[in-house]
Amino acid sequence: MRKLAAVVLMLLLAGCAARRPAPVTEREPLPAAPPAEAPATAPAPTPEPKPIPTHTVKRGETLVSIALQYGLDYRELAAWNGITNPAKIGVGQVLVLAAPPGMAGQPATPPAAAVATPLAGAGPPIEARPLGNTPTVKVEPRGQKVPYSDKALAQFSVPEGSAPPAPAPGTPQGTPEPAPAPAPQAGPLPAAPPALAEPPKAAGTAREDVDWMWPAKGKVVAPFSEASKGMDIAGKRGAPVVAAAGGRVIYADQGLRGYGKLVIIRHNDTWLSAYAHNDKILVKEQDEVRRGQKIAEMGSTDADQVALHFEIRRQGKPLDPVKVLPPM
Repeated sequence: MRKLAAVVLMLLLAGCAARRPAPVTEREPLPAAPPAEAPATAPAPTPEPKPIPTHTVKRGETLVSIALQYGLDYRELAAWNGITNPAKIGVGQVLVLAAPPGMAGQPATPPAAAVATPLAGAGPPIEARPLGNTPTVKVEPRGQKVPYSDKALAQFSVPEGSAPPAPAPGTPQGTPEPAPAPAPQAGPLPAAPPALAEPPKAAGTAREDVDWMWPAKGKVVAPFSEASKGMDIAGKRGAPVVAAAGGRVIYADQGLRGYGKLVIIRHNDTWLSAYAHNDKILVKEQDEVRRGQKIAEMGSTDADQVALHFEIRRQGKPLDPVKVLPPM
């Protein structure tokens, strides 16, 4: 019986040993999906710089006549083209009629960094605090130690050269003074004053409007024409010639053939006026003149009779002065 039981037990053990364990495999995590790429944005096209207008010098032209033709200041025209002597330009020379890149203006200078400046009369920084276990006061930067007391603390808490505050009468030494009462809260701020009106723009701006007046009293003996580019106003020698509008004198000389003693006024970036054949010029270049201010005396320089030759130009193009001047 025992043998039979032993045989059965051996068979059971043999069956258990014959069973193989189930294979175990470790699963790796799935790879993360790649992030979606943002759609490529095409770079903004760089605007092409506008070409600078030019003028080729012809025979008989001068820098002043070219400047008058385009409504420019001959000084600026000379600077843009690197001309040191405005009287010397050559036939066939190409002139730029605007400021080259980098010459129109410079970047604003960044403001200087703020520097902390000690107040006048303030002494060196002093640190005075009682130590935890010693009856002394540490004073910097003097590097000395004195016995701690309220008097010593008050003495070293004031700037050098000023007297320490005297104790209030009736207050014993060493007694701390009561804390000051809190300041009352400030009420609402007063309303801000109304904004000031913007001052009127001065001559020399890019405005279109100009307050014109007649430059001389007299009869128009030669109306405007494409050939003359202006009109002639008759008068007596020495009669006043006034600025037809406020502006800046950009030419006052006798260097332009056919104009005699000439004054040119630039009123803004759009308009200028010219006064020719004067007997005497009373202003100089770069002068600021007012509307109605006497700038010359009527004459006949480079002309057959006493008269004022008057021109108005818009961006260098001559216009009939009668169309912009007020009725006489």
